[in-house]
Amino acid sequence: MISLPPALSHLDFRRVWVSMLCSGVAMQMAQVAIGWQVFSIHHSAFDLGLIGLVEFIPVPLLALPAGSLADRLPRVTVVLVWGFADAIVAALLLVVTLHGADKLWQFLALAAVTGTLGALGNPAGRSLIPELVPSELLTGAIAMRSIAGQVATIGGPALGGLLFALRPASVYGVGVVLLVVSSLILLPIEARDPAPRAEREEPRGEQLLAGIRFIRATPMLLGAITLDLFAVLFGGAVALLPLFAKSILHTGPFGLGVLRSMIAIGALAAGIMLAHRPLVRRAGRTLLLVVGLFGASMVVFGLSRWFWLSAAALAVSGFVDMISMNIRGTTVALATPNEKLGRVTAVEGVFIGASNELGAFESGAAAALLGAVPAVVLGGVATIALALVWPKVFPELSHLDELSPAGLRKVLPVGGGGPAAAPEPAD
Repeated sequence: MISLPPALSHLDFRRVWVSMLCSGVAMQMAQVAIGWQVFSIHHSAFDLGLIGLVEFIPVPLLALPAGSLADRLPRVTVVLVWGFADAIVAALLLVVTLHGADKLWQFLALAAVTGTLGALGNPAGRSLIPELVPSELLTGAIAMRSIAGQVATIGGPALGGLLFALRPASVYGVGVVLLVVSSLILLPIEARDPAPRAEREEPRGEQLLAGIRFIRATPMLLGAITLDLFAVLFGGAVALLPLFAKSILHTGPFGLGVLRSMIAIGALAAGIMLAHRPLVRRAGRTLLLVVGLFGASMVVFGLSRWFWLSAAALAVSGFVDMISMNIRGTTVALATPNEKLGRVTAVEGVFIGASNELGAFESGAAAALLGAVPAVVLGGVATIALALVWPKVFPELSHLDELSPAGLRKVLPVGGGGPAAAPEPAD
């Protein structure tokens, strides 16, 4: 008999998880349709890049006010409104599709709106689970959040492609329904005010910069976040997969699809494992180990000339990257005071976004200068080196043992931290 992950025993978390799954599938479906429609207008890859660019630009620009918003307003309300707003955008895309979908500016404008909504809503969304879920369930809950994302990433494009083939407008019609449902599911959750009175009375400038100051003052968090940034920046090879598929592994579009899927399959497997058996001990050393294994998997991928060995290396990279993200996400949630969690999460989101976007650029530039294989292999070696050097730069990170408030209390600065820094209740 298969048992449900412990985090799903929490009613409010079940609601949030189903909501995330619905919205994630809807957005992934829409991405397939948008990509096809945008490319069909001018048959230009540059147009596809523009869509991604206008969606990303609001993230760094709005990170600080979005984090402040997540710490001043009830987070469930922000996420609920975000879902309804995305549903309106999907409805507008439906209208554009029914009128021919032949003007690029319409897709660019709606992509900018989607990026702005995501930038404003994401800090509240990522802070909501730590606010609702007890600390003993948090590691598994964050793993389940990642599972929802991976399921949406795998299933959403397939469903979107099928619906688009039947009738393009149906993608957005189903998307509207899923996004409205994702918000309605959250209605029974009690709205909570994350900001105490003292926090509200701080000067506005102090409030906006609180997340940056907190990360700088907490070396363990700074170490975990920057380690992930540089590992993805140097070690990621996703942007080069088309080149490897065609020129090195000599496979076609289907093979490229398999290679991309293997990363998600590996990540999904790790997420399921963590949801059922959350990581508790030796968290810091495990984080350094999986980052080193991520680099090693990239070295194997770069040197491989056998398709299935390359696919296996990518699956391993997805597996260990999921563990790394889980440890980082749980550490941020446990170490940060609830009233600052939105602002810290917003800053973390900029690091994550920057690592993905700049990592793709770095991979392309390095491949152009050195060749694809040396670029990937050297990037993997650099990632392994980071995992070896980071304990000396951030010793607090390697000393992190137990992923719990008590465990984090041992490595956080005196007077700093969130739940981990709170005094233990008297017996």
